[in-house]
Amino acid sequence: MDSILVRGGTELAGEIPIAGAKNACLTLMPATLLSDEPLTLTNAPRLSDIRTMTQLLASLGAEVTQLQDGQVLAMSSHDINNLTADYDIVRKMRASILVLGPMLARCGRAVVSLPGGCAIGARPVDLHLKGLEALGATLDLKDGYVHAEAKSGLKGAVFEFPLVSVGATENILMASVLAKGTTVLKNAAREPEIVDLAQCLRRMGAQIEGEGTSEITIQGVDRLHGATHPVVPDRIELGTYMLAPAIAGGSVECLGGRMELVSSFAEKLAATGVEIEETAKGLKVTRKNGRVRSVDVETAPFPGFPTDLQAQMMALMCTADGVSVLEERIFENRFMHAPELMRMGASIDVSGGTATVTGVEKLKGAPVMATDLRASVSLILAGLAAEGETRVSRVYHLDRGYEHVVRKLSGVGASIERVHGE
Repeated sequence: MDSILVRGGTELAGEIPIAGAKNACLTLMPATLLSDEPLTLTNAPRLSDIRTMTQLLASLGAEVTQLQDGQVLAMSSHDINNLTADYDIVRKMRASILVLGPMLARCGRAVVSLPGGCAIGARPVDLHLKGLEALGATLDLKDGYVHAEAKSGLKGAVFEFPLVSVGATENILMASVLAKGTTVLKNAAREPEIVDLAQCLRRMGAQIEGEGTSEITIQGVDRLHGATHPVVPDRIELGTYMLAPAIAGGSVECLGGRMELVSSFAEKLAATGVEIEETAKGLKVTRKNGRVRSVDVETAPFPGFPTDLQAQMMALMCTADGVSVLEERIFENRFMHAPELMRMGASIDVSGGTATVTGVEKLKGAPVMATDLRASVSLILAGLAAEGETRVSRVYHLDRGYEHVVRKLSGVGASIERVHGE
């Protein structure tokens, strides 16, 4: 099994290109099921999760072709010949549930396995199912599969999410574009990935208003046509690489970065004393001499501080001057990286959904183990600041969400390498 070896103590300098957003691309890909005409995505990230979604779509009869070294995905769903999303594929990735709404809307029927994914606590799909029921779908759960049917088509409805859910908003939004009449989604998620999906669907002929707010209105249409759409830059990758010079020292320009994608995170990062500058090419982050200041963080749905940057921010706080409190409000069981950081000398006390971090002068390199996608990159970041050598094992998590981590970090001066099969 591969591991990543990091030797700390080197300041960073240079540019890192930011890939298209994994979470946006995984949402956009199932949109091809809504039309019998081609959908082409540009600026696609090259990740194992994208390969899994490609495999899932192909199993349903869609054609997916990778062009330009995988950065362009040309898709066609003119011949959907299978309406069952099988467990063997779906179990690998939670985003697989997003084929349910599009298949139900276009074909009137779908059978989709309940999904798997990272072990970061309960992430139920009940809101997806309640939303589809509101649109007139009949649902039955049997043997780990959702059997969904809408014999006479889906019908527009007013549906209020009891909790904000990005995935459920995406699924119901896609289902409603082909529903008869008007659908109003209240308490909808506001993430950039939702905005990106709505913009893509609009390019395909959907009638949508209000994306990026908590109320989205969709006027159903009879059919969608083909389109070409660029995937929005990955705000989590952007935030992660903004933290690299903050942790290691130096200055890095994140190419393609946009402040509106990471405004809450950038505000907290700036409060630590790190300089953030908007440039013609992206965002430039600089940390000069001395330790950063500690800050408190509370995760929240967008536009709040992203839960997917909590682990990476904790890595920075491990060597900050002072005590910081990180409150995880989105997922339970998302401090599994804390014991690994403590192996490197961090001082962290976890109680329920709160982690209290007392900054230390220096971390020390150690063998550590990744427990999930974001935890894996937080340990790599910590390794950049640690004395000696840090070996991060179980990095298959990393491949799900970050393309070419070693190439990107070594390109700005980090001492990092991937070790195969040890």
